[in-house]
Amino acid sequence: MSNTRCDKHKKCISTTIDQVEKICAEKGLRFTKIRKAILEIIWESHQPIKAYDILSRISNINYSEKPPTVYRALDFLMENGFVHKINSLNSYVGCSHPNEHSDCYFIICSICNEVQECCDSTITKTIKKVLNKNTFKHNHIALEVNGQCNDCSDVSKK
Repeated sequence: MSNTRCDKHKKCISTTIDQVEKICAEKGLRFTKIRKAILEIIWESHQPIKAYDILSRISNINYSEKPPTVYRALDFLMENGFVHKINSLNSYVGCSHPNEHSDCYFIICSICNEVQECCDSTITKTIKKVLNKNTFKHNHIALEVNGQCNDCSDVSKK
C-alpha cells in the first residue's frame, strides 16, 4: 500500500524485503539483487513510480540501465504479488500484503498521488458474479478509483 504518512519508513522497507525473501525461499523463486533493488526503489517513497524513473535510479546503483532489465524484474514482482501496476498512472506500487490474495482495489488521489490499496471480499464476489453471469473468464481484476483523499479535500475546502 502506498502511504506517504509512513513514520517508520526504513522498518516498512526492511519488513517488506524480509517478507518477500521468505516467500521466495518457500516457493523456490529467485529473488535476485536487481529484483530486490527494484522492489526497494518502489517502496522508497510510498508513491507510484514509473518504469523509466526506476530505470534512471538503477543506473545510479551500478545496474544495467536497459529497459528490459527493469521490465523483467517488474514482471517477476507483479506475477508473484509483490507489486501492483496502477494502470491509470502507468506506475507501480508495492503490495502491502504479498501472498495473501491477488484481487486488490486502489483509491488514488489525483492531487497528491497517494495510492491506497484496499481489499474487500464483497466487491470481489460481486465482480466475479458479474463475470460468471456473462461467461467471461478473467485474467486479472484491477479496479482503480480516482478522486481526492481526505487531506487534499480538506485543503481544497479552505
